[in-house]
Amino acid sequence: MRPLNNVALPFESYGVSHKGCVRQINEDSYLMEPRSGLWVVADGMGGHDAGEVASATIIEHLATIGIASSAPDLRARFEDRLRKAHSDIRDISDQRGATIGSTVAALLVMDGKFACLWLGDSRVYLVRDGKLSQVSRDHTEVQELLDRGAITEAEARTWPRRNVITRAIGVSDDIAVDFRQGEIRPDDVFVLGTDGLTAHVTDAEIEASVASTMPQAACEDLLAKVLARGGTDNVTIVLVRIRGATDGASSEPLAGGR
Repeated sequence: MRPLNNVALPFESYGVSHKGCVRQINEDSYLMEPRSGLWVVADGMGGHDAGEVASATIIEHLATIGIASSAPDLRARFEDRLRKAHSDIRDISDQRGATIGSTVAALLVMDGKFACLWLGDSRVYLVRDGKLSQVSRDHTEVQELLDRGAITEAEARTWPRRNVITRAIGVSDDIAVDFRQGEIRPDDVFVLGTDGLTAHVTDAEIEASVASTMPQAACEDLLAKVLARGGTDNVTIVLVRIRGATDGASSEPLAGGR
């Protein structure tokens, strides 16, 4: 059987980013490069404009990824740019005399396979056959407590330090990226989101929105829910749908956002 690839199964993707209802600036950034098979969200931290600088530095480096020759080459290019961004952010931190950094959650797709790579609490979900699963696993203090059985799921939802992250780009001497990989299928939908999304919208609501409509409408519906519920943080959402053979003959990867 011929393998799926970036031409045979083009992508339809859409992204939105908003400062929310409380924050003065938006420290999130995102990137969609369907021709490269790369989508990214990043949530900066550090106060004032420092978080914005950190997340933007990641995106600027990853935007140079180009067209890879294979899935392993794509991942190698991604990790190379991420290390360079980490180094630059560390230099900026030294110049400012303050620690700045950013989470990152990325989707890479090539040759019928996907890889999700992340640090921090920005997430990647997969909606397959109408059912949502969380691909990434939060690098947070509360997740570590859950993993050890020190607290329950109910306690985690109201834990006072639930937003304390344990890994990020630019914060420590080195970076430790987690990843998961698998095979893509027609009509798979990947959802990348910063914690401003998951703070206000449940997994069930994400599943329902994504399963019932196209990426642009789903993004705008989820953003509207976040803002209607107070939008206490910046929020960024990127949806990527693997288009099936019945969607038409075009081989162009479609993308949009705001």
